[in-house]
Amino acid sequence: MGFTGGVVRVTFGTFVCLTLLTTSAVAGGLVGLALSFRNLPDVRVLSKYAPAETSYIYDVKGRLLLRLHAEANREVVLLPDISDELKLAVLAIEDSHFYHHQGINPTSVARAGVVNYRSGGVVEGASTITLQLVKNLFLTPDRTVSRKLAEAVLALRIEQIFEKDEILELYLNAIYWGHNNYGVETAALTYFQKSSSELNLAESAMMAGLIQLPEIYSPFNNYDETKRRQLVVLDRMRDLGWITAEEASQAYREPLLIGRPTAWERSKLPFVTDAVTQELEQRFGREVLLEGGLRVQTTVDFDFQRMAESVVKNAHQGLRDRGLNADQVALVAVDPRTHFIKAIVGSVDYESSQYNRVLQARRQPGSSFKPFVYYTAFSTGVYDPDSIVEDTPVSYRDGSNYYSPRNYGGNFSGPVPIRTALAQSSNVPVVKLGQEIGLDNVINVVRELGIESPLQPVVSLPLGSIGVTPLEMVGAYATFANGGWHDETSIIVRVTDSSGNVLYENQPQPRLLLDPWAVASLNSVLQTAVESGTGTNGRIPGRPVAGKTGTTTSERDVWFIGYTPQLAAAVWIGNDDYRPLGVGITGGGYAAPVWRSFVEQALANEPVLNFPPPSAFPRPEKSE
Repeated sequence: MGFTGGVVRVTFGTFVCLTLLTTSAVAGGLVGLALSFRNLPDVRVLSKYAPAETSYIYDVKGRLLLRLHAEANREVVLLPDISDELKLAVLAIEDSHFYHHQGINPTSVARAGVVNYRSGGVVEGASTITLQLVKNLFLTPDRTVSRKLAEAVLALRIEQIFEKDEILELYLNAIYWGHNNYGVETAALTYFQKSSSELNLAESAMMAGLIQLPEIYSPFNNYDETKRRQLVVLDRMRDLGWITAEEASQAYREPLLIGRPTAWERSKLPFVTDAVTQELEQRFGREVLLEGGLRVQTTVDFDFQRMAESVVKNAHQGLRDRGLNADQVALVAVDPRTHFIKAIVGSVDYESSQYNRVLQARRQPGSSFKPFVYYTAFSTGVYDPDSIVEDTPVSYRDGSNYYSPRNYGGNFSGPVPIRTALAQSSNVPVVKLGQEIGLDNVINVVRELGIESPLQPVVSLPLGSIGVTPLEMVGAYATFANGGWHDETSIIVRVTDSSGNVLYENQPQPRLLLDPWAVASLNSVLQTAVESGTGTNGRIPGRPVAGKTGTTTSERDVWFIGYTPQLAAAVWIGNDDYRPLGVGITGGGYAAPVWRSFVEQALANEPVLNFPPPSAFPRPEKSE
């Protein structure tokens, strides 16, 4: 087997023949280990590989949203019918020593570490192609030592029974390539509208680059990231001597004439089902999700989600009519009593952008981060809503420079109560307060509330100078809404197998994470922020609402995050390229009205509930 187009310096057939000569001496010493694991799956079943069961995702009332099936979008092809450029590209980036080893390669971890260090990124994986095949087809996603040993033994057995070309063929037909494409043939048809046998070097390098993180490197989601990853693959092939530098450069310069994603079935609520599949993968692994015949009940009501999507789309048009230079609006709502997601809208229109900003976009929250600082202060027992903080000029050393916080508008108010400082979203008092109570303590609270995005105790942290996702923020605010009771935010109620056996039952198990008096004090202050502060556009007549606006430097991000005892919701508005929205654009002026429009409809038939006052709880003992 060799190349026909003459693009690549090393032919695939020559590469295979040379490398196989060096491997036979290794196999004999591994037979004894393999024989000691007699109860593992019989790898010979791979010769009769058969389709798996379909999984179904439903809304909270049992309405079908999506069918998922690994085999629904797969066409198996033979190895000779796959482009030689693609085979070498995959080997280069995933396992360049594939034809040298017998399924496991103890030196691969060190080798991959050196290669990746020199390249400044993930250029080559440490797991062999045979081990990856084992993970895809046989084992559960736990990470125990016994599982690792089982992987190794199964890899040895596969290598003993199957030829290298057979293993590579199985691998290329089995793995996930993104957008519900399993197997190289359907992936090639989806991305390039051509067979895998017709892929050139540029297309092959792009395809090989997808394997590590298909959705992240997908050209449908982020073309610039796709090209960056393609260059990594081309550079690796060049470094191995499989292509020349000129061939690598020429392939990188070629535009990728990609098509549009194809799918076996369109989801009725794609923002919901995307979030569900992400959580299912974390809990069960992709193989179980797509081959296990799961029956999944989500936390979302079909009609409720459609209402949320309509609000976002209409709001976006209204914002554009007002002259706002914003390309995206995102919204997410959570029931504070269960931490179940009730609505998730990751973009204005899923058809034009599948990037879910609720889950994936880390944007600066601005002043909507301030409640975490004030809660931490209240929890010490030293501060309460009437405590006086100084809104006066101050500077802090920041490395070799000094950082001097300023209020929006540039004015200072002198001594002010915390209630006023937070309601008016003054910057200087919260920066000072952060220094007094300790930013590490604030970060500890934020981490407990489920925010996992990177945080550093920099002086400007209280002003939301870090990136977080809307889902992280609304999950944390939902804990305030529930009086300090916290649970993991989830979009899944129940998962069973095709026989009805329960695999996962999501019974809410909230724990009292925060001090009730401190939370009640914060809720009281945040109600003032909505009633008479920066969040007045979030007011709902006759219904208590607590919330906080957020506006970042240069007006690149505007937020409103608010809640009632029954519902917490976050609205973010911005541009994906971080262009400013316009002078004077604030969260209170633009995000809060969107929030109000959604919550008014969401709670139209819900009773009015009040937040308990701080007087209902004992104040914590002072801890300086």
